Amino acid sequence: MSASRRRVVEEVPFNAEVPLSEVACAPGEGAVFVRSHFDLPVLSQAEHRVEVAGAVVRPAAYRLADLRRWPVRSVELTLECAGNGRSLMRPQPKGTAWGLGAAGNAVFEGVALQDLLEEVGVEDGALEVLAVGADAGTVASGARVAFERSLPLAVARRGDVLLAHTLNGAPLPPEHGFPLRLVVPGWYGVASVKWLTRLSVLRTPFAGWFQKDTYVYDGESGVPDGTPVRAMRVRALITSPEEGAVLRDGAVAVEGAAWSGSGPVVAVALSADEGVSWTDLELEPARGPWLRRRFRGTWSPPGPGSYTLLARATDATGATQPLDVVWNRLGYGNNAVHRVQVVVDPSGSVLRSM
Repeated sequence: MSASRRRVVEEVPFNAEVPLSEVACAPGEGAVFVRSHFDLPVLSQAEHRVEVAGAVVRPAAYRLADLRRWPVRSVELTLECAGNGRSLMRPQPKGTAWGLGAAGNAVFEGVALQDLLEEVGVEDGALEVLAVGADAGTVASGARVAFERSLPLAVARRGDVLLAHTLNGAPLPPEHGFPLRLVVPGWYGVASVKWLTRLSVLRTPFAGWFQKDTYVYDGESGVPDGTPVRAMRVRALITSPEEGAVLRDGAVAVEGAAWSGSGPVVAVALSADEGVSWTDLELEPARGPWLRRRFRGTWSPPGPGSYTLLARATDATGATQPLDVVWNRLGYGNNAVHRVQVVVDPSGSVLRSM
């Protein structure tokens, strides 16, 4: 997708989201949002190294050329920013004012983190793996920090957690982490540390800025303060009809995409009466545990007028979307049902392309 179709949310650091239609595309056919916390680092593929240290038997450093000789693993997934939908919260929290386009679908290829950990040997008593990016800057506390996030060792040892060097069949673009990034399927994008430069195996929980001071839930009803942002919450987005569409009378095709980081999406339902009644929509066959599922169905408006269409997804754990936005202080995890307002005009006098 050309940069002109992206909506730039912030120029410095550069953050941009994509149209909702891109969120439903197959991997490689649509763009992925860009999330940056600091200036993009300029790195050399030939000179770049990833150091592996900490509670390991054989500390090591790997060039990209070294890693490319390892068995290649791939994962097809939907990646979403934890702040997606922040601008819809009221009052709106501070932070990047994402709409609903901070998501996208991709195929990443690289080396399984599990394979790397086996190569260096993890010592007894290890709890976490800390991933450190080459990007760094000054945060609200006044400290200068690198972008760092840790994973529980059990998650790091999942075979689908990758040190990725390829995105949709091509080398990683600079804004997506060139030359190497971590990819953690099912978790919000913050876990997939870009411009990876160091992996440290830790015996104590990491408590850095991006782990304890931000990217946590704070002030959300029913969630203990300080709960880290991890698995993507279940979500469905309507991609057609678009917001504000003017439709003729008769059956209306409704399409979109749904995903969850806790379990496969098993149902998506549509309502046009503020959730009083729901109609199940058809789900396309799943292409894997971490990639969005498209949904489709038809809605027959009862007559002319304005309507609000709601889409609500449910995953295999039983988690479903709230009807209303659930607020928290930092604006994370807003997965309220998607609402799309449309007008039915049988005359077609104000019909426009959907």
